[in-house]
Amino acid sequence: MTLASHSAGAVPGFHAVVPAGGAGTRLWPLSRSGVPKFLHDLTGSGRTLLQATVDRLAPLTGPGAVLVVTGQRHVEAVRAQLPEVGPDAVLAEPSPRDSMAAIGLAAAVLLERHGADVVLGSFAADQVIHGATAFQRAVREGVEAARAGYVATVGIAASGPSTAFGYVRSGELLDLPVAPSARHALGFTEKPDAATAAAYLATGEYRWNAGMFIVRAQVLLDHLAQQRPALHEGLRALGAAWDTGDRDRLLADVWPGLEKVAIDHAIAEPVAAAGGVAVVPGDFGWDDIGDFASLGNLLTPLEHGTDDGARVLGDDASVVRVDSVGSLVVPGSGRLVTVLGLDDVVVVDTPDALLVTTRARAQQVKDVVEAVRARGRDDLL
Repeated sequence: MTLASHSAGAVPGFHAVVPAGGAGTRLWPLSRSGVPKFLHDLTGSGRTLLQATVDRLAPLTGPGAVLVVTGQRHVEAVRAQLPEVGPDAVLAEPSPRDSMAAIGLAAAVLLERHGADVVLGSFAADQVIHGATAFQRAVREGVEAARAGYVATVGIAASGPSTAFGYVRSGELLDLPVAPSARHALGFTEKPDAATAAAYLATGEYRWNAGMFIVRAQVLLDHLAQQRPALHEGLRALGAAWDTGDRDRLLADVWPGLEKVAIDHAIAEPVAAAGGVAVVPGDFGWDDIGDFASLGNLLTPLEHGTDDGARVLGDDASVVRVDSVGSLVVPGSGRLVTVLGLDDVVVVDTPDALLVTTRARAQQVKDVVEAVRARGRDDLL
Protein backbone atom coordinates (compact mmCIF):
# COMPACT_ATOMS: atom_id res chain seq x y z
CA MET A 1 0.00 0.00 0.00
CA THR A 2 1.32 3.46 -0.90
CA LEU A 3 0.44 7.02 -0.11
CA ALA A 4 -1.07 7.40 -3.59
CA SER A 5 -3.86 5.01 -2.64
CA HIS A 6 -4.88 7.43 0.14
CA SER A 7 -4.37 10.70 -1.72
CA ALA A 8 -7.98 11.73 -2.27
CA GLY A 9 -11.09 12.17 -0.16
CA ALA A 10 -11.60 12.44 3.57
CA VAL A 11 -9.18 10.48 5.75
CA PRO A 12 -11.09 7.73 7.59
CA GLY A 13 -10.91 7.99 11.36
CA PHE A 14 -9.24 11.40 11.25
CA HIS A 15 -10.55 14.35 13.24
CA ALA A 16 -9.19 17.89 13.05
CA VAL A 17 -8.83 19.87 16.26
CA VAL A 18 -8.65 23.66 15.93
CA PRO A 19 -7.39 25.43 19.06
CA ALA A 20 -8.77 28.97 18.80
CA GLY A 21 -7.28 31.02 21.58
CA GLY A 22 -4.84 33.79 22.39
CA ALA A 23 -5.28 37.54 22.13
CA GLY A 24 -2.73 38.27 19.40
CA THR A 25 -1.22 41.12 21.40
CA ARG A 26 1.30 42.04 18.68
CA LEU A 27 -1.65 42.89 16.41
CA TRP A 28 -3.28 45.31 18.87
CA PRO A 29 -5.48 47.35 18.55
CA LEU A 30 -6.89 45.29 15.69
CA SER A 31 -6.75 42.05 17.67
CA ARG A 32 -8.04 42.12 21.25
CA SER A 33 -8.94 39.60 23.91
CA GLY A 34 -12.65 39.93 23.11
CA VAL A 35 -12.16 39.70 19.34
CA PRO A 36 -8.77 38.00 18.81
CA LYS A 37 -7.00 37.70 15.49
CA PHE A 38 -8.49 34.36 14.47
CA LEU A 39 -11.92 36.03 14.25
CA HIS A 40 -10.61 38.62 11.76
CA ASP A 41 -10.08 38.52 8.00
CA LEU A 42 -6.43 39.56 7.98
CA THR A 43 -5.64 38.64 4.37
CA GLY A 44 -8.43 40.40 2.52
CA SER A 45 -9.80 37.03 1.34
CA GLY A 46 -13.30 37.55 2.71
CA ARG A 47 -12.79 34.71 5.20
CA THR A 48 -11.52 35.02 8.74
CA LEU A 49 -8.43 33.08 9.79
CA LEU A 50 -10.68 30.62 11.66
CA GLN A 51 -12.93 30.09 8.65
CA ALA A 52 -9.94 29.66 6.34
CA THR A 53 -8.48 27.04 8.70
CA VAL A 54 -11.67 24.97 8.62
CA ASP A 55 -11.96 25.46 4.83
CA ARG A 56 -8.41 24.10 4.46
CA LEU A 57 -9.22 21.02 6.50
CA ALA A 58 -12.53 20.25 4.76
CA PRO A 59 -11.03 17.97 2.05
CA LEU A 60 -9.40 15.84 4.77
CA THR A 61 -12.28 15.54 7.23
CA GLY A 62 -15.66 13.89 6.94
CA PRO A 63 -18.93 15.30 8.31
CA GLY A 64 -18.67 16.19 11.99
CA ALA A 65 -14.92 15.58 12.06
CA VAL A 66 -13.81 19.05 13.19
CA LEU A 67 -13.58 20.17 16.82
CA VAL A 68 -12.90 23.78 17.78
CA VAL A 69 -11.56 24.45 21.27
CA THR A 70 -12.04 28.06 22.30
CA GLY A 71 -12.65 30.31 25.28
CA GLN A 72 -16.12 30.60 26.74
CA ARG A 73 -16.37 34.27 25.69
CA HIS A 74 -15.71 33.36 22.03
CA VAL A 75 -18.14 30.46 21.65
CA GLU A 76 -20.97 32.51 20.12
CA ALA A 77 -18.65 34.21 17.61
CA VAL A 78 -17.08 30.88 16.62
CA ARG A 79 -20.48 29.28 16.07
CA ALA A 80 -21.65 32.28 14.06
CA GLN A 81 -18.60 32.08 11.79
CA LEU A 82 -18.82 28.28 11.45
CA PRO A 83 -22.50 27.40 11.06
CA GLU A 84 -21.49 24.11 9.44
CA VAL A 85 -19.84 22.98 12.67
CA GLY A 86 -22.39 21.54 15.08
CA PRO A 87 -22.81 22.84 18.65
CA ASP A 88 -21.23 19.67 20.10
CA ALA A 89 -18.11 20.36 18.03
CA VAL A 90 -17.25 23.58 19.88
CA LEU A 91 -15.54 22.84 23.19
CA ALA A 92 -15.55 25.82 25.55
CA GLU A 93 -12.67 26.40 27.97
CA PRO A 94 -13.65 28.32 31.12
CA SER A 95 -10.21 29.98 31.15
CA PRO A 96 -6.96 29.72 29.15
CA ARG A 97 -4.74 26.82 30.28
CA ASP A 98 -2.37 26.77 27.25
CA SER A 99 -2.23 24.32 24.36
CA MET A 100 -1.75 21.04 26.25
CA ALA A 101 -5.01 21.40 28.13
CA ALA A 102 -6.89 22.48 25.00
CA ILE A 103 -5.59 19.68 22.78
CA GLY A 104 -5.68 17.13 25.59
CA LEU A 105 -9.33 17.96 26.29
CA ALA A 106 -10.16 17.42 22.62
CA ALA A 107 -8.28 14.11 22.66
CA ALA A 108 -10.16 12.93 25.75
CA VAL A 109 -13.52 13.86 24.24
CA LEU A 110 -12.68 12.20 20.91
CA LEU A 111 -11.53 9.05 22.68
CA GLU A 112 -14.84 8.80 24.50
CA ARG A 113 -16.86 9.47 21.36
CA HIS A 114 -14.94 7.43 18.78
CA GLY A 115 -12.71 4.91 20.53
CA ALA A 116 -9.00 4.19 20.75
CA ASP A 117 -8.22 4.24 17.02
CA VAL A 118 -9.26 7.84 16.41
CA VAL A 119 -6.48 10.06 15.04
CA LEU A 120 -6.49 13.77 15.74
CA GLY A 121 -4.59 16.58 14.08
CA SER A 122 -4.18 19.91 15.84
CA PHE A 123 -4.07 23.01 13.62
CA ALA A 124 -4.10 26.50 15.14
CA ALA A 125 -6.88 28.83 14.03
CA ASP A 126 -4.60 31.80 13.34
CA GLN A 127 -2.21 30.56 10.65
CA VAL A 128 -2.10 31.35 6.93
CA ILE A 129 -1.16 28.60 4.49
CA HIS A 130 -0.63 28.71 0.74
CA GLY A 131 -0.43 25.45 -1.22
CA ALA A 132 -3.44 23.25 -0.51
CA THR A 133 -2.11 20.15 -2.28
CA ALA A 134 1.19 20.17 -0.38
CA PHE A 135 -0.63 20.81 2.90
CA GLN A 136 -3.00 17.91 2.37
CA ARG A 137 -0.16 15.58 1.42
CA ALA A 138 1.74 16.46 4.59
CA VAL A 139 -1.32 15.85 6.76
CA ARG A 140 -2.05 12.51 5.09
CA GLU A 141 1.53 11.37 5.72
CA GLY A 142 1.27 12.62 9.27
CA VAL A 143 -1.86 10.53 9.82
CA GLU A 144 -0.05 7.41 8.61
CA ALA A 145 2.89 8.11 10.92
CA ALA A 146 0.40 8.58 13.77
CA ARG A 147 -1.21 5.23 12.99
CA ALA A 148 2.26 3.70 13.29
CA GLY A 149 2.38 4.98 16.87
CA TYR A 150 4.29 8.24 16.46
CA VAL A 151 3.43 11.76 17.51
CA ALA A 152 3.76 13.39 14.10
CA THR A 153 4.51 17.05 13.48
CA VAL A 154 4.78 19.08 10.28
CA GLY A 155 8.12 20.82 9.73
CA ILE A 156 7.81 23.91 7.53
CA ALA A 157 10.46 24.59 4.91
CA ALA A 158 12.15 27.71 6.23
CA SER A 159 12.37 30.67 3.85
CA GLY A 160 15.17 32.17 5.95
CA PRO A 161 16.90 32.05 9.34
CA SER A 162 14.00 33.50 11.30
CA THR A 163 14.38 34.19 15.01
CA ALA A 164 10.60 34.39 15.44
CA PHE A 165 9.92 30.65 15.17
CA GLY A 166 11.01 27.47 16.89
CA TYR A 167 12.76 24.70 14.95
CA VAL A 168 12.45 20.92 14.65
CA ARG A 169 15.42 18.78 13.63
CA SER A 170 14.91 15.88 11.19
CA GLY A 171 16.78 12.56 11.34
CA GLU A 172 16.57 9.32 9.37
CA LEU A 173 13.55 8.25 7.33
CA LEU A 174 10.98 6.15 9.17
CA ASP A 175 10.78 3.71 6.26
CA LEU A 176 6.97 3.81 6.13
CA PRO A 177 5.71 3.17 2.55
CA VAL A 178 2.48 5.02 3.34
CA ALA A 179 4.46 8.02 4.66
CA PRO A 180 7.58 8.05 2.47
CA SER A 181 8.74 11.52 3.56
CA ALA A 182 8.32 11.04 7.31
CA ARG A 183 11.50 11.12 9.38
CA HIS A 184 12.46 10.73 13.00
CA ALA A 185 12.34 14.05 14.84
CA LEU A 186 15.58 14.45 16.78
CA GLY A 187 14.46 17.38 18.87
CA PHE A 188 12.90 20.81 19.14
CA THR A 189 14.55 24.17 19.75
CA GLU A 190 12.91 27.36 20.93
CA LYS A 191 13.41 30.63 19.01
CA PRO A 192 17.20 30.85 18.42
CA ASP A 193 19.35 33.89 17.75
CA ALA A 194 20.10 34.79 14.13
CA ALA A 195 23.52 33.10 13.99
CA THR A 196 22.15 29.86 15.42
CA ALA A 197 19.19 29.91 13.04
CA ALA A 198 21.51 30.37 10.07
CA ALA A 199 23.69 27.49 11.28
CA TYR A 200 20.63 25.29 11.60
CA LEU A 201 19.50 25.94 8.05
CA ALA A 202 23.00 25.32 6.68
CA THR A 203 22.78 21.70 7.87
CA GLY A 204 19.59 21.01 5.91
CA GLU A 205 18.22 19.17 8.95
CA TYR A 206 16.06 21.89 10.49
CA ARG A 207 12.60 23.19 9.70
CA TRP A 208 10.27 25.63 11.37
CA ASN A 209 8.04 24.18 14.07
CA ALA A 210 4.51 25.29 13.19
CA GLY A 211 2.90 23.59 16.18
CA MET A 212 0.91 21.13 14.07
CA PHE A 213 0.63 17.74 15.78
CA ILE A 214 -1.03 14.58 14.47
CA VAL A 215 -1.42 11.60 16.79
CA ARG A 216 -3.78 8.87 17.90
CA ALA A 217 -5.80 10.21 20.83
CA GLN A 218 -4.91 7.17 22.91
CA VAL A 219 -1.19 7.59 22.22
CA LEU A 220 -1.30 11.27 23.14
CA LEU A 221 -3.07 10.59 26.41
CA ASP A 222 -0.75 7.68 27.24
CA HIS A 223 2.24 9.98 26.80
CA LEU A 224 0.52 12.59 28.93
CA ALA A 225 -0.08 10.02 31.67
CA GLN A 226 3.68 9.41 31.78
CA GLN A 227 4.81 13.02 31.50
CA ARG A 228 2.08 14.92 33.38
CA PRO A 229 -0.05 12.40 35.33
CA ALA A 230 -2.14 14.97 37.21
CA LEU A 231 -3.01 16.82 34.01
CA HIS A 232 -3.85 13.50 32.33
CA GLU A 233 -6.14 12.49 35.18
CA GLY A 234 -8.04 15.77 35.07
CA LEU A 235 -8.49 15.73 31.29
CA ARG A 236 -9.65 12.10 31.22
CA ALA A 237 -12.25 12.92 33.88
CA LEU A 238 -13.47 15.87 31.82
CA GLY A 239 -13.59 13.78 28.65
CA ALA A 240 -15.69 11.12 30.36
CA ALA A 241 -18.12 13.73 31.67
CA TRP A 242 -18.24 16.02 28.63
CA ASP A 243 -21.37 14.58 27.01
CA THR A 244 -23.16 14.05 30.33
CA GLY A 245 -24.94 16.20 32.86
CA ASP A 246 -21.79 16.30 34.98
CA ARG A 247 -19.80 18.46 32.55
CA ASP A 248 -20.35 21.83 34.19
CA ARG A 249 -19.68 20.50 37.68
CA LEU A 250 -16.46 18.78 36.60
CA LEU A 251 -15.30 21.86 34.69
CA ALA A 252 -15.80 24.04 37.74
CA ASP A 253 -13.99 21.56 39.98
CA VAL A 254 -11.17 20.38 37.71
CA TRP A 255 -10.33 23.00 35.09
CA PRO A 256 -8.93 25.76 37.34
CA GLY A 257 -6.39 23.33 38.81
CA LEU A 258 -5.04 22.00 35.52
CA GLU A 259 -1.39 22.67 34.80
CA LYS A 260 -0.82 25.49 32.31
CA VAL A 261 1.75 24.15 29.83
CA ALA A 262 2.30 24.05 26.07
CA ILE A 263 2.05 20.73 24.25
CA ASP A 264 5.59 21.31 22.96
CA HIS A 265 6.99 21.17 26.50
CA ALA A 266 4.61 18.57 27.90
CA ILE A 267 4.76 16.04 25.05
CA ALA A 268 6.76 16.95 21.94
CA GLU A 269 10.14 17.60 23.54
CA PRO A 270 10.34 14.64 25.96
CA VAL A 271 8.77 12.18 23.51
CA ALA A 272 11.15 13.29 20.73
CA ALA A 273 14.07 12.67 23.10
CA ALA A 274 12.76 9.11 23.51
CA GLY A 275 12.40 8.57 19.74
CA GLY A 276 8.63 8.78 19.57
CA VAL A 277 8.13 11.84 17.34
CA ALA A 278 8.05 11.90 13.55
CA VAL A 279 8.40 14.98 11.35
CA VAL A 280 6.75 15.28 7.94
CA PRO A 281 8.05 17.97 5.58
CA GLY A 282 5.61 20.77 4.88
CA ASP A 283 6.65 22.35 1.60
CA PHE A 284 3.95 24.98 1.49
CA GLY A 285 3.74 28.66 2.34
CA TRP A 286 3.08 29.25 6.02
CA ASP A 287 2.84 32.24 8.35
CA ASP A 288 1.41 32.69 11.82
CA ILE A 289 0.94 36.47 11.32
CA GLY A 290 2.89 37.17 14.46
CA ASP A 291 3.02 40.95 13.97
CA PHE A 292 2.15 43.76 11.58
CA ALA A 293 5.38 43.28 9.60
CA SER A 294 4.39 39.73 8.67
CA LEU A 295 0.83 40.87 8.01
CA GLY A 296 2.10 43.45 5.54
CA ASN A 297 4.07 40.77 3.70
CA LEU A 298 0.91 38.70 3.19
CA LEU A 299 -1.30 41.42 1.74
CA THR A 300 -1.58 41.92 -2.00
CA PRO A 301 -0.13 45.04 -3.64
CA LEU A 302 -2.36 48.05 -4.15
CA GLU A 303 -4.05 48.04 -7.53
CA HIS A 304 -2.95 51.50 -8.66
CA GLY A 305 0.54 52.69 -9.52
CA THR A 306 3.92 51.03 -9.12
CA ASP A 307 4.25 48.66 -6.19
CA ASP A 308 6.31 50.49 -3.54
CA GLY A 309 5.68 47.91 -0.83
CA ALA A 310 2.74 49.80 0.68
CA ARG A 311 -0.26 47.77 1.80
CA VAL A 312 -3.76 48.51 3.06
CA LEU A 313 -5.98 46.11 5.00
CA GLY A 314 -9.45 47.48 4.44
CA ASP A 315 -10.84 50.24 2.25
CA ASP A 316 -8.06 51.73 0.13
CA ALA A 317 -10.26 54.79 -0.49
CA SER A 318 -9.91 55.62 3.22
CA VAL A 319 -6.13 56.04 2.91
CA VAL A 320 -4.04 58.78 1.32
CA ARG A 321 -0.27 58.29 1.12
CA VAL A 322 2.24 60.86 -0.09
CA ASP A 323 5.93 59.90 -0.26
CA SER A 324 5.34 56.91 2.02
CA VAL A 325 7.13 53.79 0.80
CA GLY A 326 6.43 50.44 2.43
CA SER A 327 3.70 51.70 4.73
CA LEU A 328 0.97 49.49 6.17
CA VAL A 329 -2.34 51.15 7.00
CA VAL A 330 -5.37 49.51 8.59
CA PRO A 331 -8.26 52.01 8.42
CA GLY A 332 -11.07 51.03 10.75
CA SER A 333 -12.55 54.17 12.28
CA GLY A 334 -14.43 55.51 9.27
CA ARG A 335 -12.22 58.58 8.97
CA LEU A 336 -9.60 59.34 6.36
CA VAL A 337 -6.04 58.26 7.25
CA THR A 338 -3.24 60.28 5.65
CA VAL A 339 0.47 59.44 5.77
CA LEU A 340 3.08 61.96 4.57
CA GLY A 341 6.80 61.39 4.24
CA LEU A 342 7.04 58.31 6.50
CA ASP A 343 8.50 55.09 5.09
CA ASP A 344 7.79 51.62 6.50
CA VAL A 345 5.30 53.07 8.95
CA VAL A 346 2.41 51.10 10.45
CA VAL A 347 -0.85 52.91 11.18
CA VAL A 348 -3.77 51.02 12.70
CA ASP A 349 -6.81 53.24 13.20
CA THR A 350 -9.76 51.90 15.20
CA PRO A 351 -12.70 53.77 16.75
CA ASP A 352 -11.16 53.84 20.24
CA ALA A 353 -7.40 53.39 19.77
CA LEU A 354 -4.72 54.43 17.29
CA LEU A 355 -1.36 52.70 16.83
CA VAL A 356 1.54 54.33 14.99
CA THR A 357 4.82 52.44 14.78
CA THR A 358 7.23 51.05 12.19
CA ARG A 359 7.57 47.63 10.63
CA ALA A 360 10.96 47.27 12.31
CA ARG A 361 9.37 47.65 15.75
CA ALA A 362 6.33 45.49 15.03
CA GLN A 363 7.38 42.84 17.57
CA GLN A 364 7.34 45.49 20.31
CA VAL A 365 3.61 46.16 20.02
CA LYS A 366 3.14 43.71 22.89
CA ASP A 367 5.02 46.23 25.06
CA VAL A 368 2.41 48.85 24.18
CA VAL A 369 -0.29 46.43 25.29
CA GLU A 370 1.43 46.04 28.65
CA ALA A 371 1.74 49.83 28.98
CA VAL A 372 -1.98 50.25 28.26
CA ARG A 373 -2.75 47.56 30.84
CA ALA A 374 -0.54 49.33 33.37
CA ARG A 375 -2.69 52.43 32.93
CA GLY A 376 -5.75 50.41 33.88
CA ARG A 377 -7.31 50.58 30.41
CA ASP A 378 -8.35 46.94 30.21
CA ASP A 379 -11.41 48.15 28.28
CA LEU A 380 -9.05 48.68 25.31
CA LEU A 381 -7.47 45.23 25.50
